[in-house]
Amino acid sequence: MRAADAGGMTRTAPLQAARRLPHGAGFWIIALAFLTEMAFCAVPTPLYAIYQQREGFPTFVLTMIFAAYAVGVMLSLYLAGHVSDWLGRRRVILASLLITLLASVLFLVWNDVAGLMVARFISGLGIGILTATATAHLSELGSAANRAAGRAATVSTLANLGGIGLGPLVGGVIATWAARPLVFPYVLFAIVFAIEGVLVAFVPETVERREERPAYRPQRIAVPAARRGTFWAAAAAAFGSFAVFGTFMGLSPTFLVGVLGRHSHLLAGLAPFLVFAAAAIAQVVTARVPVRTQLGLAIALAVLGLATVAVGAGLASLALFLIGGGVAGAGVGILFRASLATAAAAAEPERRGEALAGVFLIAYAGMTVPPLLTAAALSVWPTVTVLVVVMAGAAVLVALAGSRMLGRGAVRTVTSPAAARG
Repeated sequence: MRAADAGGMTRTAPLQAARRLPHGAGFWIIALAFLTEMAFCAVPTPLYAIYQQREGFPTFVLTMIFAAYAVGVMLSLYLAGHVSDWLGRRRVILASLLITLLASVLFLVWNDVAGLMVARFISGLGIGILTATATAHLSELGSAANRAAGRAATVSTLANLGGIGLGPLVGGVIATWAARPLVFPYVLFAIVFAIEGVLVAFVPETVERREERPAYRPQRIAVPAARRGTFWAAAAAAFGSFAVFGTFMGLSPTFLVGVLGRHSHLLAGLAPFLVFAAAAIAQVVTARVPVRTQLGLAIALAVLGLATVAVGAGLASLALFLIGGGVAGAGVGILFRASLATAAAAAEPERRGEALAGVFLIAYAGMTVPPLLTAAALSVWPTVTVLVVVMAGAAVLVALAGSRMLGRGAVRTVTSPAAARG
């Protein structure tokens, strides 16, 4: 039996194929693949200090290695973030696993500076085609298995931000206790990806491939003129949110060493873990809260957390650094989810997917540009001064963007991106 969705795409309801797993089992396999790929993209965070010590490159080069990942994600989102709509979800997720497996092999066999940049870039390409595809596949598999829509959204959130948070913690544990910390994590994840590829091959497809594929084009953003200010306010909030995420992901080890004198690999993984774990938990807890309330809470938490990090840097307090990171993570996590809801509400229903892809593109620019500027500033000014200025700038950007969304009346009755799309 087939049915056409709102966009005219032909889908099976549900598709059945020989030797396919039940939709419920497929749901958890896709969730696991989503989680592990997102974790892998963050595993190198606490390992960068080992690479830096071995190769002797400066902090700016370290940040460029990190930024190569975000560039890969942005390019992949722009060129291929939407192709699962006609190629099928399972096929694109399998391609993502294959690309990420290739990245893990490159980390093993080509681990000088050039190799690290290439591996990170390729890892970003895999993640770029994964995020929207896995989120859609989980929603469709959950619907076919008669799961509540909210459950699929919650699992997607935990797999996405929770996976990114789990990766540095896993890397920190491995760096602390493994005999070969630059080998073991990549071998481990390569094996996991190979196994997951076999399992995903048996997951039911939820999109039937069209007999005639539409002409290819990259992602586009189309928002009515009257709502463009609202959209760009949401995009600015996403940019600020990911700037905070990127700073903690790419530069936490540098700040821990330069400000606090802490050389622990485990601690270097724990700091970003707290930020992303707090973001994921805050998104889940506030999922049913009206977006207007979410924005007010997000601004307050983000500004308070960033200020606490700045004070912690000035006082060289590890506790304040970690607590502030967690509070800021919760704030920008809520803010990012609210920015997605606002952007979705600003777009026409048939263009919401592309509007959200545009927000992700701008968000990953936030994960790239500010950390690069921060790393450049570290070569000129003291670490504490740079950290305080960065935290203050991020707080101002977050507050202005969130306030602009509130001030423009951008927030309607939407409570989540999923609701906005529905």
